[in-house]
Amino acid sequence: MAADNHLIVAAIDFGTTFSGYAFSFLHEYKKDPTKCSTFTWSAGSGGLQSLKTSSCVLFDKHGNFHSCGFTAEDKYSDLALEDKHHDWLFFKRFKMNLYKQIGIKRDFKLEADNGKQMDAMKVFSKVIEHLKDHLVEKCKSQQTSLDVDDILFVITVPAIWTDPAKQFMREAAEMAGIVENNLMIALEPEAASLFCKHVPIEMMTGSSGKGFNAFSPGSAYIVLDAGGGTIDITVHQVQQNGTLKEIHKANGGDWGGTKVDEAFTALLEDIVGKKVMEKFCRDHKYDMLELYRTFEVKKRTITPDSDEKITFKVPISLNETFMAANKCEIKYFLKRNPKYKDQINWLGDKLRMSANIAKGLFSNSVDQIVEHLKNLTQIPAVKKAKYILMVGGYSESPILRDAVIATFKNKKVIVPNEAGLSVLKGAVIFGHQPSTIRYRVSKYTYGINSLIDFDENEHDWSRRIETSTGDVLCRGIFSKHVEINQQIEVGIPQVEKKYSVMEPDQTKITIQVYISKDPDPMFVDEKRNDDSSDGEDWFDKEEKCIHLGELEVNIPGHGLGRSATVAMTFSGTELKVEAKNEDGEYTEASFNLLE
Repeated sequence: MAADNHLIVAAIDFGTTFSGYAFSFLHEYKKDPTKCSTFTWSAGSGGLQSLKTSSCVLFDKHGNFHSCGFTAEDKYSDLALEDKHHDWLFFKRFKMNLYKQIGIKRDFKLEADNGKQMDAMKVFSKVIEHLKDHLVEKCKSQQTSLDVDDILFVITVPAIWTDPAKQFMREAAEMAGIVENNLMIALEPEAASLFCKHVPIEMMTGSSGKGFNAFSPGSAYIVLDAGGGTIDITVHQVQQNGTLKEIHKANGGDWGGTKVDEAFTALLEDIVGKKVMEKFCRDHKYDMLELYRTFEVKKRTITPDSDEKITFKVPISLNETFMAANKCEIKYFLKRNPKYKDQINWLGDKLRMSANIAKGLFSNSVDQIVEHLKNLTQIPAVKKAKYILMVGGYSESPILRDAVIATFKNKKVIVPNEAGLSVLKGAVIFGHQPSTIRYRVSKYTYGINSLIDFDENEHDWSRRIETSTGDVLCRGIFSKHVEINQQIEVGIPQVEKKYSVMEPDQTKITIQVYISKDPDPMFVDEKRNDDSSDGEDWFDKEEKCIHLGELEVNIPGHGLGRSATVAMTFSGTELKVEAKNEDGEYTEASFNLLE
């Protein structure tokens, strides 16, 4: 699917911390692929201006949608000032609930700030719906005769997400009113890669000097998409025709910018005590919001060269909460604490900390990112990548950027001027021209649960079954379709198989789909014979294979002999399937990866 039949491509970047949208008309894209319309969001009395809004949503006490983004934060804070917030449901930074999830239930719940629960699908869909409706109105302001069917929507997801998580986002988007055929899923580091490919050289930090040819045919580069929640990495090589080939499977981890926020919270808890911090967050919602908003802005100014104390504004109510519990002000407590003597001062609403402590807030996140990149660049396929493209909002941090530059002196590190918008604008480009990505590398070995003739010399007797027709078969065979690390061409089915009904009145075939990190598993219920783990939670167990979901194929009619030829594609941003009956007519077929 491309934008040929649509006037507009509109992308929604649903982030862990911030979300936004961008769009471009087809004629604009043809003139300048990077030219996109965006929206500037405003927050709070301080007049914060941003091209993305906060990834949060507010529902009233009846469960009805109220608002999203900065508006939701401000409303919830105002309610808290009047102590009227207790029955309202406020959700923030909930995207990470889909990270590392394989057995996702359609009706799984999210917990709001007040402890009450709501269907996650509703929460996600309402955020998407709000952004969709907002961008449609902005589109119509530029072309009044526009119909929503003229828009191709693109939703971004991390490349390291599981297939069920991607399906969950698609269903949430469809619940939000986006028609299935007008919706694409884009992988975040791929989108950023496309954006960088079209950005002029002079618009990139680190691209000056001789020999800059990251996007020339044959060149290979690493895309480091550093967001709020995840670090999402892919490795691309430019083909002779300008298309891109992935040369190593998508990888990364949960080491994003929110880890810095967590370190800041941990520091405050260490100073005032966990119970005091919890009481402050519970009783002073408005002040808590302002605390983290000001920290969000301040942390971007911390650099590796910072050597003087850094001042953070903190609410007076935090000191008051501490005094009520400890009968003294925080500043006097700090003077008696040798751990922070001469390192941290607390004066009224000002927290002053040494540059080393401030920079240390980044250590856990940055160290894990750099260590992962070190291991990645030892892989033969990745070694030839001479460039590292740093994109995503967290890539704008001087601390992270300088750590990568200092560690990888043999590679050229490039940061586009709009690093925080590169995924969003790149997703618009992807919608206009998805065929630019020609090859991907499979993250897993994909297969189905099947039966083969029983071989007593090879198969355990416990796997032997006998059918009503007298056939003796072996159950639980892993029938491999795609192998882990296999390079697969986009847009071409990797597997085409014929399936037949087993009973005269059978109208649907259900096929169980499995994944594995093993290149060649024999059985779907095979046990691992080692304790190795690469950090992916759903594989940190004894099973070698994991049940991914089901493939359902409709075969209408009655009687034996009916069949369908099923074509499965594992190279797209989502798993795809098409099926045809004996007459060559399409019949309904779909992957169901949610429980």
